[in-house]
Amino acid sequence: MREEVEERWQDLGEFIRAQRRVTQMSVRRLAELAGVSNPYLSQIERGLRRPSADILQQIAKALRISTETLYQRAGILDRDEPGHRVTVSDAVRLDPDLTDEQKQTLLTVYETFKMQQDLAKAGLTASPGEAER
Repeated sequence: MREEVEERWQDLGEFIRAQRRVTQMSVRRLAELAGVSNPYLSQIERGLRRPSADILQQIAKALRISTETLYQRAGILDRDEPGHRVTVSDAVRLDPDLTDEQKQTLLTVYETFKMQQDLAKAGLTASPGEAER
């Protein structure tokens, strides 16, 4: 049981490191954005520290991924819980068949589409289909 818990924290750290690399962010920059020290974040990435739910939330926000994803990896949230949802961004980041560069490109395009939709909803610009009419 103890080995399983330690392995979970190791996997969480590796996942955070991978997400940081996908976003082409340094450890120092992620630590700054998440409001934690550089050594502490490094220890989390190596599976040596067990971050609290609050720290995971800060890291998720800095990485622009869902908090639920990190909670699941840490064993705080069960995937089968009601209300669980996988976002498009999470799915892209988790896809093992894509390179980091491909993931970043897809995420950039997706975020652009979302921003256009938000602007259209706010009445600040035409949605993509409306501009052609």
